[in-house]
Amino acid sequence: MTDSNQPNTIENVDKLDNTETRITQLEDKVTTLTNLVNQLQAQMILLPDVVRYGKLQQLLEKGDFRSADEETTHIMLEVTGQQRETLTPDNVAQYPCNSLRVIDQLWQKYSQEKFGFSVQLKTYYEVGGSIDTIRTQDTKILGQFADKVGWLDENQQPKFEDYDNWDFSLSSPNGCFPAHWWKSPYGLKMVTFFFSRLISCDLHN
Repeated sequence: MTDSNQPNTIENVDKLDNTETRITQLEDKVTTLTNLVNQLQAQMILLPDVVRYGKLQQLLEKGDFRSADEETTHIMLEVTGQQRETLTPDNVAQYPCNSLRVIDQLWQKYSQEKFGFSVQLKTYYEVGGSIDTIRTQDTKILGQFADKVGWLDENQQPKFEDYDNWDFSLSSPNGCFPAHWWKSPYGLKMVTFFFSRLISCDLHN
């Protein structure tokens, strides 16, 4: 006897195969769309000035955090129109918020949100910092911040003189980078002015 259910069984198998094929095709399309969205997001970050921030994006995308850290300093000096030795806290107090946001977004995007100015500001708050401790230039809070982001050695001394031997990888503490920018002849005053600017620009993580 012929099994009367055989045609239906074959038909069901064909339908199942077609469904699985369509699911696979849809998954491929979703992956393609996701990649396109990521590319568009990266391009949108750079809309303010592709030429100025393009190199920073390339370095961060490669994971070259050492060069990206130095490029960040280069960009910020270029934006202010100053040299390292002529940059003052007043220059920092007027630094364009849009530029800070672009730099911050690039660092966050390519560091799995470990690095960036907003991460540093969040860390400052976490150790007890506030607008009041910034105004009073509370050295204890700043020391705790510097220690948490990995800027102090085992003797609680700044490591900037040993910059060449830093760990420029994702293994570094959250908020470690950008770091090169923070070293200034004005010391504590520059740090507090810069934190104030991050707050006024609403760079919260």
